Amino acid sequence: MQRITILGATGSIGASTLDVIARHPERYRVHALTAHQRVEELAAQCAQFQPDVAVVGSAEAAARLDALLKERRLATSVEYGEAALCKVASGADCDVVMAAIVGAAGLAPTLAAAKAGKKVLLANKEALVMSGRLFMEAIAASGATLLPIDSEHNAIFQCLPHAYGRIPAEHGIAKILLTASGGPFLHREVETLENVTPEEAVAHPNWVMGRKISVDSATMMNKGLEVIEAHWLFGAQASQIEVVIHPQSVIHSMVSYVDGSVLAQLGNPDMRTPIAHALAYPERIASGVGPVDLVRIGQLAFHHPDFNRFPCLRLAYEALLAGGTAPAILNAANEVAVQAFLERKIGFRAIDRVIERVMEKLPHGDMSDIGALLEQDRRAREAAQSFIQ
Repeated sequence: MQRITILGATGSIGASTLDVIARHPERYRVHALTAHQRVEELAAQCAQFQPDVAVVGSAEAAARLDALLKERRLATSVEYGEAALCKVASGADCDVVMAAIVGAAGLAPTLAAAKAGKKVLLANKEALVMSGRLFMEAIAASGATLLPIDSEHNAIFQCLPHAYGRIPAEHGIAKILLTASGGPFLHREVETLENVTPEEAVAHPNWVMGRKISVDSATMMNKGLEVIEAHWLFGAQASQIEVVIHPQSVIHSMVSYVDGSVLAQLGNPDMRTPIAHALAYPERIASGVGPVDLVRIGQLAFHHPDFNRFPCLRLAYEALLAGGTAPAILNAANEVAVQAFLERKIGFRAIDRVIERVMEKLPHGDMSDIGALLEQDRRAREAAQSFIQ
């Protein structure tokens, strides 16, 4: 019986994780569920899974959740704040941590789980984008197990030779082929992207995701962050990571070998597949997802990405090559710009312009410690807000 903490339980990844767990009550027990402010949804999850602890973002949210749980006569204790998140991610009562808090807010508890030697299922890509070297050093020092949940990185993991780890040259790996759907604007005239609305940007053709990550998919910043994540997960250089647009989202990524072989992982676009794979690794368990029907799909297409259409992807590669705190600056500026777009303060094509101006303004310092990293994150957010205003 594995005891699981889910950071970001009310989001799409958290809900999918609970769906898989519910199919295997003999294997998994929920220790803690967390959410920022979606109290009613969290209370319903607590009623179903009866965790030991529930964590929310504020004292006010905690009071509301506590009242709802008492109405249901549940014994789940309620806590709030970042310290509580770190406690449920690193405590002795937890074996596995699903790190699914979106954005920089998930960094501290995910790092706490890594330092505590947990089995970390990483859906929060910002932990590696912001603090890749520090995070991987924490994993190595504690002996924690790190398994990727992003469908692309999980696919790469499945296509690599034997055990998960950094790319060993002796295994003849030439390149990682990171697939991307291209989002909702793959075929839209570039000149019309200035007029894109938030409703159009979040309408992903294949995946059901949160609003922020859906916008990132539309700009392909999501894929850019995944390039940086792949660098840290697999020890691949920027030149070894190629993004390939694959609109059907059936092949989730591939690994190319020097002998001409290419191994691919295929499946329906449903996050329960990589979640189930990581939960049970190295075993396989039912996820609730049916097998892909290639005859029905009929055709798989592939294209090179256009940096004129997707400048955020170019900016991500530039941040990876610059190194140091450049990826953290990129991530912070993007979070601020995307939120401003969702609030209709800026247009869609202003997102990449804000990010580029922030990256040009701030020096790319060394990733020496978490304090310096968070300070650079703060400065990048201030600069982005200033440009937006």
